[in-house]
Amino acid sequence: MNKDFCKCLFCWLETASVEEIRHKQGVVRQMLGQTRDPDFKTDIRRILRFMDEEILARAELAKVMRISVSMPR
Repeated sequence: MNKDFCKCLFCWLETASVEEIRHKQGVVRQMLGQTRDPDFKTDIRRILRFMDEEILARAELAKVMRISVSMPR
């Protein structure tokens, strides 16, 4: 992956909804199954990992926000 692609990917991940990310994960997984190029497969797996990390980070943030809102002051 080149630097410009990574910038675009991270910008998209920051603005995309979880549903959009999950949809793209499906598309990217299809690409993984269709390619034989080991370097391309590595890049695809890295992209999937970034998507998973973003979804998990958002879930953790939502959990923390729920806990902080429910705590008495």
